[in-house]
Amino acid sequence: MKAKQDIIGTVLFTQKEITKRAKEIGEQINKDYKGEEVVLIGTLKGAIMWMADIMKEIKLDTKVDFVAASSYGSATTSSGVVKITKDIGMNLFDKNIIIIEDIVDTGITLKYLKEYISARNPKTIKICTLLDKPARRKAEVVADYIGFEVEDLFVVGYGLDYDQKYRNLPYISYLEG
Repeated sequence: MKAKQDIIGTVLFTQKEITKRAKEIGEQINKDYKGEEVVLIGTLKGAIMWMADIMKEIKLDTKVDFVAASSYGSATTSSGVVKITKDIGMNLFDKNIIIIEDIVDTGITLKYLKEYISARNPKTIKICTLLDKPARRKAEVVADYIGFEVEDLFVVGYGLDYDQKYRNLPYISYLEG
């Protein structure tokens, strides 16, 4: 991954592009789960904006919960050890679960989360991510719904942060280095 500074680079994905993609994915979820209830599990903090966009497009009975898990802590590289800091509060037994993620990077945290949720015996588990960065994958995990694939850049905005900054940007960019 390229080094980063607090210099925001070119916009990679505009708010309009993100909203359009959320609509397309929402329509696909509606088809995939027609007549069924879905439970969206948002990963805190980065997936909040993406989750809100996806939720607006789902026309099914929908429940929502959140989980906070990380293998990064305050670092920018994964430690490989995942910690749950905010657990899911609802019963997931026999439910259709869609994990809403901001970015699939190394895949370590998401693989752990999928196994963690699977232990609660849901009916189905799918993954919906705003960004997929396959170049950095260390754990075998595949998203079912992907907003955009991104190169090996340190991306920020639209929920993604660097040291808790830039989450509020209405687009996705990267930090130059």
